[in-house]
Amino acid sequence: MPEIPGGLGSFIPGDPRTREPWHVNQQTILRAGILGAIAIALFVTLIVRLWALQIISGNEYLRIAQDNQVRTVRLQAPRGSIVAKDSSVVLVGNRLSREVLVWYAELPGKGNRPTRYTVLKKLAHVLNIRPHRLYREVEQRKIDPLNPVVAKVDVNRWQGDYILERADQFPGVEVASRYVRTYPHGWLAAQTLGYVGSATTGEIKGDPSGLIKPGDLVGQYGIEAAFDKYLRGTPGVASQRIDSQGRPQSGLVANPEPQPGDTVQLTLDSGLQSAAQKALKDGIQAAINSHCTGCWNANGGAIVALDPNDGSVLALASSPSYPPDVYSGHVSNRKLARWGLTTATAAAANYPAINRATSGLYPPGSTFKPVTAIAGMQNGVLNPDQNLHCTGMMKVNGHPFHNWDPNANSMINLPTALAISCDTYFYQIALRIYGLPSRFGEPLQRWAKNFGLGRHTGIEIGDYAGLVPTKKWQAQHYKAPQDRTWKPGDSILLSIGQKDLQVTPLQMARLYAGIATGKLVYPHLLASVLRDGRVVQAGASKVATTIGGSGFSQKLDVIRSGLYLATHDPLGTSTPVFGTFPVPIAGKTGTAEKWSEQYKSWFDQSWWCGYGPVDKPEIVVCAVIENGGHGGTAAAPAAREVFQHFFGLKNSTYAMATHSD
Repeated sequence: MPEIPGGLGSFIPGDPRTREPWHVNQQTILRAGILGAIAIALFVTLIVRLWALQIISGNEYLRIAQDNQVRTVRLQAPRGSIVAKDSSVVLVGNRLSREVLVWYAELPGKGNRPTRYTVLKKLAHVLNIRPHRLYREVEQRKIDPLNPVVAKVDVNRWQGDYILERADQFPGVEVASRYVRTYPHGWLAAQTLGYVGSATTGEIKGDPSGLIKPGDLVGQYGIEAAFDKYLRGTPGVASQRIDSQGRPQSGLVANPEPQPGDTVQLTLDSGLQSAAQKALKDGIQAAINSHCTGCWNANGGAIVALDPNDGSVLALASSPSYPPDVYSGHVSNRKLARWGLTTATAAAANYPAINRATSGLYPPGSTFKPVTAIAGMQNGVLNPDQNLHCTGMMKVNGHPFHNWDPNANSMINLPTALAISCDTYFYQIALRIYGLPSRFGEPLQRWAKNFGLGRHTGIEIGDYAGLVPTKKWQAQHYKAPQDRTWKPGDSILLSIGQKDLQVTPLQMARLYAGIATGKLVYPHLLASVLRDGRVVQAGASKVATTIGGSGFSQKLDVIRSGLYLATHDPLGTSTPVFGTFPVPIAGKTGTAEKWSEQYKSWFDQSWWCGYGPVDKPEIVVCAVIENGGHGGTAAAPAAREVFQHFFGLKNSTYAMATHSD
């Protein structure tokens, strides 16, 4: 057979349904090599990484894994105790309380069962608290998930055991112990001692030490706040192994241990404080029993006892009051409302949270008259031996100004004027001061401030400065143009402790300490700070400053003579109360009108301030009874009870002052 030209390939046509076989070329081989190299590199990298993780860093990652099973707990430090002048008398201590904590980081996440809200709702039901409040507090902890939310303190045994026995139903919930404050002497010095509470955001941010964390207890008021840096102590840190459900698998191991706070020793005499609180209660009742005009509304007051030599505060009594343990442990609005400690209930309870001894503002009435007398003598308008006419009333520019005793009609000198508290005598001094040339300034106001009125006393727990009205102040604060100018009547009212004059009982005690010693002391409550029985910080009292200059002591002697006559002269306004007292006491009554917005009426505030013994003063007592009538009726008998306890005297009878301002 002849050969077919072109061969079989040229003879048989191609089939379009078939593809030409794939041919390997150099480009394909290069690509395959690159991919193979990459694969090999990845496998080598993976093997090297696994070797590094297991061989080189195995121990480190094992430690990290184990740490994920360990919870770090902040251990609260026990707060230091607060003790009285006698350090064996504990005013504030500690006790252990069970509390329930919620750890935000360990709560169930979204989509988990049970949900976060389910856990918190069930927990709130067990603890008998509002679930929305708990949920809100937990959500706010997002910014600090490693510190727990305190759901409730002082949980009972049933609640704590229920949660512990069903730990799997409460992931992220812990039952722990913490210290809470105790008050062995009940209501004693409640407002002065103050209370603690969970640190606020502002307190945390404002802490220069950076030691305060969310959930920490810090002083919020009174002594607890004033000396918080000593009382707080140093928290510790503890570790605890937990399982995947957050359940404890071991006990707490502390490192470091918490360091307890220091003990704060006060100048308060616990026995005298108790006597002052009882005296205040008796004084209020005496005012009510007197049936004087407006005395049905006697419902509060304060007593201050002060060492006139160094300013040590011996007692600060304020009424109405409250049991301080209302702020201990679980604090609820219901508990606070019961004692008038909420905004809604405070007015009806006459504001028991206010420490009236340091922050109650009152016109001082006739207890201010020694200042008027000193201003008159110091500015040359009053000769203490000169007799002035004491009358029942005097007119100034046609306006009548009355004396508390409408039947008064005699010529008297300064000591007698103080003894019988003649208003019209001091009106005349005020008019003479008002008539002084402008270069003399404002003598009444200046001498009031020289004795510490109108300014803070510097006491550690804080106080109100009060108000000494001046011409400038009046021009700025009165609306009617005719009232902005200081007139003779303004000086007259100020001379007897009225007008717009506002003082605290502590300021008046300081004033009378100045009269007794000639020095202005700085009231203080801190005696010392103790650590393990050793003094680490002494009381920071300032050195008293001398009042007045050359010849001033002779003027004070005249005032002291008048104050002694006020308690011993037959016509003295508090002689019935102190005339037979075994220890010679000097002092002054006062009756000050104060306007009540509630009743749209004026009420008399009952005052008495004085010191004893007369020849060597050891104690100053100042008492005010709100709406208590005349000073000799309520305040003087209350002050007498405090003196009686201080000097260790038995109860003795005395006559009620029936003719007193």
